[in-house]
Amino acid sequence: MRSDEARPLLEPIDEPPMSFSTTSRLPNRSGLSRRQALRQCGLGFGSLAMADLLVGSGGLVDEASAASGTGGTLVKPHFPATAKRVIYLFQSGGPSQLDLFDHKPLLNERHGTELPESIRGGQRLTAMSGNQATLPIAGSPFPFSQHGEAGTWISELLPHTAKVADELCVIRSAYTEAINHGPGVTFLQTGSQFPGRPSMGAWIDYGLGSENENLPAYVVMVSKDQGGQPLVSRYWGNGFLPSRHQAVRFRSDADPVLYLNNPPGIDVQARGDELAMLNRLHELALADNDDSLIEARIAQHEMAYRMQTSIPEATDLSDEPQAILDLYGPDATTPGSFAANCIQARRLAERGVRFIQLFHPGWDHHGGLPQALPKKCQQTDQPAAALIQDLKQRDMLRDTLVIWGGEFGRTNYCQGQLTGNSFGRDHHPRCFSMWMAGGGIRGGQTYGETDPYGYNVVDNPVHVHDLQATILYALGIDHTRLTFRYQGRQFRLTDVHGEVMSDWFS
Repeated sequence: MRSDEARPLLEPIDEPPMSFSTTSRLPNRSGLSRRQALRQCGLGFGSLAMADLLVGSGGLVDEASAASGTGGTLVKPHFPATAKRVIYLFQSGGPSQLDLFDHKPLLNERHGTELPESIRGGQRLTAMSGNQATLPIAGSPFPFSQHGEAGTWISELLPHTAKVADELCVIRSAYTEAINHGPGVTFLQTGSQFPGRPSMGAWIDYGLGSENENLPAYVVMVSKDQGGQPLVSRYWGNGFLPSRHQAVRFRSDADPVLYLNNPPGIDVQARGDELAMLNRLHELALADNDDSLIEARIAQHEMAYRMQTSIPEATDLSDEPQAILDLYGPDATTPGSFAANCIQARRLAERGVRFIQLFHPGWDHHGGLPQALPKKCQQTDQPAAALIQDLKQRDMLRDTLVIWGGEFGRTNYCQGQLTGNSFGRDHHPRCFSMWMAGGGIRGGQTYGETDPYGYNVVDNPVHVHDLQATILYALGIDHTRLTFRYQGRQFRLTDVHGEVMSDWFS
């Protein structure tokens, strides 16, 4: 069941469609941008901005501003939101659903036999296995068992995730249109296989803005030293949206954000004076040329100044209790590890960051899967489960949507020669598994089903745009109404389709 009738408490708020300016963060009812209005009132924005920065506002925005978020386009959400924020644990490379969440005993029974053509149905294969003479079925060497009150099937590789099974909505019927990594990750993150579109986090920042004016609304962290497919900045970029909506990437080094700290000999007051003068020069430029890029640069300088004090506090894990570090596992204090980044994600969520995305590469197992997959699970299983437990004990899971998954799945047949217990799996866009927890999602459920071979979706398919529409819905956004005019037409994250999976929610 997919209609919004399954959620009677989340009816759309009755309001007329709004027209938005591409250069303003607020509804464009007057025809003037925010800065134009300030200038016409005879009050330079530079002095206003720097006065506020130097005095300080205490971080979290006031109740009136929080209704729409600081800098968000929407005056109010389209729906009552079930989530205030998102933590997306993106497993780059394509984790094997057949060895983690989609239990298929038939594959073990027919291990080494040829994949029936009736199952494949002539579907597209990658160049890596498309020229194979045979496609031998590869069963999973990792036993599955049922967990939680709902009896969710989970592999032995994920013992910690199994302990929080009743918090999870395991989605087994996701599918995509992309068959290779670059287009696949781009599609999941931006709604298009082609580079140039805004990322999901950028769209959310554009619509809702930030809950904390001293921190960016959108933060990205990449696990350190994992190899795998390259992760490029377009995956978290702003595309054609104003550049202030792109993610701020936190690094694992001494300076989480490059060039944020003052150089030697420059103190806070000197930097404030410098930025005040720079803003005045930008305002003069805006008077002659109302360019959104200048507005974006002013906003970024303002944010950078505020982050000089907020980032060091937010990224300092030294005040985390030992019990919390132990919960996240042995890598919790290793900078750049997935575990450390999960703790960091929770800290940022506490401080009002709206969209936090962790990229953990290295799941692309074309060969040696029985040896390589357990290592990836060891890196991620305990921290991901700990994040759910940590959020729940702080009463944050109910309004924090946590997502785990990659860009596509893996094949049920072996790529290359099947030799003993050594094999690999190729890319498989026809079905893959992921999970969600918190943020109004009903735990202890498994959604969708694939055929006995784990090759095709046979019940409740979930397209990438359905997934994106549902994430926006949890945040109170109608995916058809959050649009931006570019090159003569209105664009949106979900392109021209997408259905909300309303029956995932409590």
